[in-house]
Amino acid sequence: MKPILLEFPEEFTSERLLIRKPLPGDGKFVYEAIQASLKELKPWMPWAHMNQTEQDVEANIRDSIAKFITREDLRLHLFNKKTGEFIGSSGLHRINWDIPKFEIGYWIDTRFSGKGYITESTEAITKFAFTELNAKRVEIRCDSRNTKSRAIPEKLGFTLEGILKNDGISVESKEPRDTCVFAKTK
Repeated sequence: MKPILLEFPEEFTSERLLIRKPLPGDGKFVYEAIQASLKELKPWMPWAHMNQTEQDVEANIRDSIAKFITREDLRLHLFNKKTGEFIGSSGLHRINWDIPKFEIGYWIDTRFSGKGYITESTEAITKFAFTELNAKRVEIRCDSRNTKSRAIPEKLGFTLEGILKNDGISVESKEPRDTCVFAKTK
């Protein structure tokens, strides 16, 4: 079957979160979250160095909507179920539908950091990948020095399969960095 023909829920919930596909108009609150979180995002996220406008963020979201429809990439936005506030962004990336396997990425609006939202959303997205998308493998990759990002797969029982030495370049120092590869398999 062609991935574009796959039908699955475009939103789901966890205990405290609504997790849904991106929609036109999301750019305003995503832009505000990025601006509030730049200090924490810049060491790890190359896109945090791009001086994006609200219009740039909205264009990026609309591109992610197109990729969601074609099943090329499944970006997901996280909202507090009670207040409706945007919490952060996650999703299933670097997809290989032949297996199927996915990589979860995430970032949080700093104003909501430290409350367990990313752990909760990552657990829900992992379950979604295995139950709705028949995943055989779900990965989380992160810079070995990003202790907050590393803590998520460690808490959720992902296996650290290895550390890829000098796998990338640090966003800030431009020095080689190592990448941790965590995975769960079915």
